[in-house]
Amino acid sequence: MSQEVKTRYSDKELEGFKAIIMEKLEKAKEQLALIESAYKNDSNNGTDDTSPTFKAFDEGSEVMSKESNSQLAIRQEKFIRDLKSALIRIENKTYGVCRVTGKLINPERLKLVPHATLSIEAKNMQK
Repeated sequence: MSQEVKTRYSDKELEGFKAIIMEKLEKAKEQLALIESAYKNDSNNGTDDTSPTFKAFDEGSEVMSKESNSQLAIRQEKFIRDLKSALIRIENKTYGVCRVTGKLINPERLKLVPHATLSIEAKNMQK
C-alpha cells in the first residue's frame, strides 16, 4: 500500500482553517479597537477616571502606558496583516505549506498559529 504524499491541504481542510482565521481576525480587530480607544482615552482621562482599567495607572506611568499601548497596537496590526495574508494563501491553495521545506505544516500547529508559514522543522533549522 503506497502512501501518497500530500502537497497541499484539501479544499475542505482549507475551509476549516479559513473559519479559524476569520474568527481570530474578528477578535484581533476588536482587540485593536480596544487598544486604540484606550490609547485615545489615556490623554483625556488621566487618573481621574474611575474605570478599573485606568485606576491601575499612576500619573508617572501615563507616558509608559501610551508607549505600551502603541506597541500593542503595532503588534496587533501586524497580527491582522499576517492573518489576512493567510487568507490569501488559502485562496491560492498554498496555505499550510512550509515556505522552507515545502512540506505541509502540522494541522495542530496551524490551529494554534493559523498564520504560520514555517513548519516546526524549518523553525528549528533557524535556531
